[in-house]
Amino acid sequence: MAMAAATAEGEPMMDINTTPLIDVMLVLLIMFIITIPIQTHAVKLDLPVDQPNATPPPVDPVKNKVTIDAAGTIFWNGSPIDLIRLRQYLDITQQMNPVPELHLQPDPQARYVIVDEVLAVTKRANVEKMGFVGNEAYAGAF
Repeated sequence: MAMAAATAEGEPMMDINTTPLIDVMLVLLIMFIITIPIQTHAVKLDLPVDQPNATPPPVDPVKNKVTIDAAGTIFWNGSPIDLIRLRQYLDITQQMNPVPELHLQPDPQARYVIVDEVLAVTKRANVEKMGFVGNEAYAGAF
């Protein structure tokens, strides 16, 4: 450690040069940071197990999609149903809070009679949150 010999007035200066001390402390701090093992925080979760035979729930609480293919088959979220089952699902959705949206997507080649029957069932079920999806398929029809 270095000490200053004297000041201009002739008195000895008793200050310690702390720069090497700070350098040593910084090196020690870096060494401790490197050598301390990283804390691994693990949260135990019980993840759901995939069941191959489990069917998905028929009613989605956010949005449900009704599609009609060219053969006239009605699909509810990808699974084929009939008009009676459609009415049951629509009644379930109307009792949920908040009421999920219903997206209707008929195939451009689907018969209008089937689409009209589906629309009649949705009207009898008092569905208010309904929209048509895929209208761009009909852009060249008119």
